[in-house]
Amino acid sequence: MSLLFSPLTLPSPRGGLTLPNRLVVAPMCQYSAHEGCATDWHLMHWGNLLNSGAAMFTIEATAVLPEGRITPNCLGLWDDRTEAALSSHLQRARALAPSTAVCLQLAHAGRKASSAVPWQGGQLLAPAQGGWETFAPSALPHLPSETAPTAISAARLIEIREAFVAAARRAARLGVEAIELHGAHGYLLHQFLSPLANQRSDAYGGPFENRIRFPLEVFAAVRQAFDGVLGLRLSATDWVEGGWDLPQSIELVQRLQAAGCNFIHVSSGGVSPLQKIALGAGYQVPFAQAIRAATGMVTTSVGLITEAQQAEAILQAGDADLIALGRGFLYQPRWGWQAAAALGGTVQASPQYWRCLPREAQTAFGKVTVAQR
Repeated sequence: MSLLFSPLTLPSPRGGLTLPNRLVVAPMCQYSAHEGCATDWHLMHWGNLLNSGAAMFTIEATAVLPEGRITPNCLGLWDDRTEAALSSHLQRARALAPSTAVCLQLAHAGRKASSAVPWQGGQLLAPAQGGWETFAPSALPHLPSETAPTAISAARLIEIREAFVAAARRAARLGVEAIELHGAHGYLLHQFLSPLANQRSDAYGGPFENRIRFPLEVFAAVRQAFDGVLGLRLSATDWVEGGWDLPQSIELVQRLQAAGCNFIHVSSGGVSPLQKIALGAGYQVPFAQAIRAATGMVTTSVGLITEAQQAEAILQAGDADLIALGRGFLYQPRWGWQAAAALGGTVQASPQYWRCLPREAQTAFGKVTVAQR
C-alpha cells in the first residue's frame, strides 16, 4: 500500500484531524491582495488547489499587521475588513471542491517587508514607491545597501505577539483546521532565531535561550488562543557558517513539542544573502529526517520533490510524515491525481471531473460511476 496515500491523524486540543493522504499544498505567496484583502485571484487559486487531490491546502503567508506584509500586495488578517474578505473568498472556494483541510500560515516579514512584488524586482521599496518603515530584532538590513530596519522595542514585541494571537482567533472564526506559524525564510520569527539577524543585548538576543524566546512566546500565546492543529515552518539551517543550524533546530523543536506543537514544516535558508544552498532533488529531506529522528515530531518535508515515486520513497524511508509541494502544484494543479494513478492510491475529486480520467488511471478516484445518454 502506498504510504503517500495512507491516512495520518494530526493531534490537537480539539481532537485529531485525520488527513486521508500525506500530501500537502505548501503556502505560496500570490502577491494579489488589495490592501491586505483577498481578491478573486485567491478565489480562483484556492478553488483550483482545493481540487488538487492533496489532503491539506495551506494558504499563503498572511500578515498579522500591515507593516508585516512582504509586499503591498500580500494577504493580511489584521482587522474586520481583511477577515471578511478572506472568509468570503475561502467559503466560496471550499464550496467548489471536495472536503479538504485548510491550513493558514500566519506571518510577519520583519526586515524583509516593504518589498516590491517579484515580477517588479522584489527589492526594498522606498516610501516614495509605496514602501513603509520596517521592524526587526536589530537595526541590521537584509542587504548592506538597504535602509536599516527599526529595532523592535519591548512594547512593540508585545504588540506583535498579540497581533499573532488576534489573527489566530480570526482564523478560528474562518473555520480553518490548522495554523502554521512562519518561522522560516528570513522573516521575523526566523530573524529572532538567527544570530546573523539578531544582535540584541536584552533578553531576546545573544545566546540560544534568548534568541528562541520571542518565537516561543508567540507560539505559546497562539496555542492558548487556537485549539486546532498548530505547527511551525522552520528554516533548519541558514546555510551560512555561524548562523542558525540543524542542532539548534532540533533543540527548538523539542521546546515547541513541549509547548503543544503538532507538526514541523522543514525548509531552510532565506535570512542572509551569503547563504550557499546545496540545491538538488529533495535537498531538504535530510533536515526533516534528522528532526523527526531526534524528536518524533510529525514532520513535513518540502523542496524539489517533484515525482510521485520520490515522495513515496521519502515516506517509506521514515524521513518525513507529510510531503509538501509548492511550485509543483502551481505547474501541475492536479499533481495529486497523477501521483494517485502512479502509486495505486485514490483521491477525492469533484464529480464534474469524474469522467476525465484516462484508461490507465480509472481507479484514481475510487469507485465512481458516470452515466450519459
